[in-house]
Amino acid sequence: MLLSTAYFPPAEYFALMARDMALSPDRVLPSVVQLEACENYQKQSYRNRCYILASDGPQMLQVPVVHGADMSIRNVLVDYSTPWVVRTERALATAYETSAFYEYYAPELFALLESGEPRLWDLNLSLIRWCAAKAGIHCTIEPTTDFTAPGTQEDDFRFSIHPKRPLPPLGLKPWYQVFKQKAGGFTPGLSMLDLLFNEGPDSLSFIRA
Repeated sequence: MLLSTAYFPPAEYFALMARDMALSPDRVLPSVVQLEACENYQKQSYRNRCYILASDGPQMLQVPVVHGADMSIRNVLVDYSTPWVVRTERALATAYETSAFYEYYAPELFALLESGEPRLWDLNLSLIRWCAAKAGIHCTIEPTTDFTAPGTQEDDFRFSIHPKRPLPPLGLKPWYQVFKQKAGGFTPGLSMLDLLFNEGPDSLSFIRA
């Protein structure tokens, strides 16, 4: 399984991470995911943005980055010159403070956001691991050591998990959403946070349906 790094990626991303995880009464066999570490940063992708469901519809949350000479994905710096962390926390509170598990997850999640991690890669990795752990996904994440050309490796989802492309049809089961009625029904393609805040420990059952 080959994925790109992502900032609070959609639930479909974690469904792929959990796909090869095996559960039995006496042990868990984790899935293995390769995370693309040898590419250049790509604008307008999930690498530094995600979507949550607000009262007026899907809302984008974004991590600003420093655009410099070295834009290799492991060296891209987060731009802390604007109060994006505070804005993100306020947006999450507005969207999810009435959800069942917001108060349970928010303090730990906000501590990660406030850590001041300098590099986007490391920030994303900590958030991906946090989301996976809270969802009960057992997964070994291995950074790639060289770049693989698109179309040459099976189970390559680096470019199909993208805000401007339809997400892979993975058969996820719709979950409760705070603003479902205002949105006119279930909204797919949202950050894994939407599932965690609304369904908590039951999240795994929705992405492995």
